[in-house]
Formats: sequence, structure tokens, C-alpha cells
Amino acid sequence: MSTNSTAGYLERLGLEGNPEPTPENLRRLHRAHVERIPYETLDFHRGVRADLDPRESVRRIVEDRRGGYCFQLNGAFGALLTALGYRVTVHAVGVQGTDDPAPVGVNGNHMALLVTGDAFEEPFLVDVGLGFAFHEPLPLRAGRTAQGPFAYELSPSPAVPGVWRLDHSPARGFVGADISTAEARVEDFAAEHVRLSTSPGSEFVRTARVQRRDAYGTDLLLGRVLTRITADGEVRREIDDAGEWYGVLRDTFGLPLDCLDAAERRRLWELVGAAHEAWLTGAAGR
Repeated sequence: MSTNSTAGYLERLGLEGNPEPTPENLRRLHRAHVERIPYETLDFHRGVRADLDPRESVRRIVEDRRGGYCFQLNGAFGALLTALGYRVTVHAVGVQGTDDPAPVGVNGNHMALLVTGDAFEEPFLVDVGLGFAFHEPLPLRAGRTAQGPFAYELSPSPAVPGVWRLDHSPARGFVGADISTAEARVEDFAAEHVRLSTSPGSEFVRTARVQRRDAYGTDLLLGRVLTRITADGEVRREIDDAGEWYGVLRDTFGLPLDCLDAAERRRLWELVGAAHEAWLTGAAGR
């Protein structure tokens, strides 16, 4: 990453200077990332190609003021952490959805990072690309961590040697994940990235998703339905006005989408609505 890209990325995170590679600064960076850079799949509905290259993901975050999904967000964040002096490795993950009856193993439908450095006593599991995932990184050791309304428990997988199991409760968005300790490369996920971002059967293609995590819970925009989830429960409302929907993107998720002209904004609103109606109809029929 260039010096300008690093400075621009930190500015997007609301941070100044050049933070030293320490565990506490990693926590600060992670918190800022999930609070300010949204998980979002809007381009999948516009038919815009989603680039896997971390350099393009960094440009998207810094210059376009956009977010992304797992491969984009973790790829970009890994590039930033590397530029700041952290030691970062990429790892394949298998995320078990709430409809999956059993763990899926390390099938590569997700990517996470392991991060360490000279000031670290142990590596940290870093993931800024999973909507219901952690607000702060998790030390890579067996144990349970509560963050806001969610809890995450790490343990060696009882089913697959050399793999960590992450269990999530309550099971919103995902039940758990199987995390490989073998190092991977971002390009190893190219085929899965194409499937998830273009296949009609992909949950990311079936309905648009925008999400932002904070210390108290998460904001989730699924199609045209906005839900705030905290330890106190859920507050849900449907949005039936395009202007209000774009206002939510801007004010709640930091996505002004200034790059879209009036015709593109109208088209996206219509596409998201049609996809969500089809998704709801399919869910009701199952």
C-alpha cells in the first residue's frame, strides 16, 4: 500500500497518525473498521463486478467511500495492517449458516485473518467481513468472549484436526465457523468469490444486505427492511420510500452513494425491492 492509501484508509477509520503494531491498537483499528466501513453487497444487484484484489478493495474503501463483503473487507484490512507493521496471514473459513444442520468444515466460503507482531504474546483472530461477527478481534485461544448481545466461543474443532471452531450465540446470521490454521492466499478464493457474488442461488445475490457492527449490537438493512439488534431485542421497520432508504444508507451506514446518478439510484431501489420480494416469497414457501 502507498503512504497516501494508508493515510486515507486511517482517515476513513477516524484515526490519525501511524499507530504502532500493538494488540491495543489492533483492537482500536478493528473497532473503527466494523463501525465505519459497512458490510454491503449492493453492487451484486447492480451487476457491477466485485474485484477480489486487495488493492482494488483498498481503493474502493478509500476513494469511493464504499464497503464490501468478506473477501473485500478482510483483504483490504489485511493490506492496511501489513502496511502498519503487523504480521498478517490469510486463512480459509467455512461459515455454518443458520439453515445448515451441521458444521460445513473449511469449505472456503469465507476468509479471515490471523494477526500478530513483535508486541504480541499470541495471535489474534481478525474478521471485519462477517456482519454478525466480533466488534473486537479474538485472541486465538480456547475460551468464550461476550461482546454486546453476542458471544463467541473458540475451541479446537472436535471433528477436524488442526482446525479451530468458532461458535456464535445467539445464532443470528451464522451458527459458527471452522477456521483453518493453514496459510492461504486471497486469490485462492477466486472461484468461491465468483459464486457468492454472481450465482442466483447465493444469499448475497438473492437479497441485498448492508450491515454495521458497534459495541452494543448491529444495524442490518436486508432489502428494504431495517433492523436494529441489541441485547434488549430487535427494532424493525420497513422502508417504502426511496429517499428514506438512501437516507438510511447515508446516515446509518455511511454510504452516501454519491457515485450514482438519479437513474442509477432509481434502478438500484427497484432491483433491491424486487429481489427482496422474491426472497421473502421463497422463504415463505420453504
